[in-house]
Amino acid sequence: MSSYTLRGVVKRYSRRTVLCIEQLTIIAGHTLALLGPSGAGKSTLLRLLNFLEAPDAGQIEYDGRAVSYGRLPLATLREVTTVFQRPLLLDTTVWQNVAYGLRLRGRSERAAIEAALEQVGLAHLARAPGRTLSGGEAQRVALARAMVVSPRVLLLDEPTANLDPANVAIIEAVAQELRRQGTTIVIVTHNLFQARRLADEAALLIDGALVEAGLARKLFECPRDPRTAAFLEGRMVY
Repeated sequence: MSSYTLRGVVKRYSRRTVLCIEQLTIIAGHTLALLGPSGAGKSTLLRLLNFLEAPDAGQIEYDGRAVSYGRLPLATLREVTTVFQRPLLLDTTVWQNVAYGLRLRGRSERAAIEAALEQVGLAHLARAPGRTLSGGEAQRVALARAMVVSPRVLLLDEPTANLDPANVAIIEAVAQELRRQGTTIVIVTHNLFQARRLADEAALLIDGALVEAGLARKLFECPRDPRTAAFLEGRMVY
């Protein structure tokens, strides 16, 4: 299991500050829901957590050690993986798409691929071309591709946006099972009901600033900040 601690983290693009977090802890083996309006900095935070970008100020600790961006061991980089809102599949079969991450690691684990496809309900489409899949099926392939490499941290960026209830249910069930197995999960979602179902903790970002964070149940039922209450009740105009 892996955890993060962020202190004084600031991220800027040109002269615009897009993220400013005084302190945030992501607990190992838990699911954190990142909430907030579009443009709040949620996807930027995921890029920092996946070591794709470095903060302009502050410090991020991963597993209790300060992150040195650009000098992280490959093994550490491979512990964290992301499933994006719009999955990018290779122009090959479903099976080969799921196997891709394993091939990069020099591994060939047929049983693991079969198990991942079974878990996302796509075993019957293993030999189908990826380009023939529906949006929900493609997202489930992307999730299988992420989970087959057994990441310690799984970052989900709006993984069920615009999907039908059946696909949403499958993806949520997989996320819940991975959490039970000890995977640390951070999920960006605009679906408050989904956040309630999945999250141990929740954090609200507005205009790049961390407004409130804590136990999901408490944040939803007894928000401390009036901006959190306004957001949850749909009274915030942005």
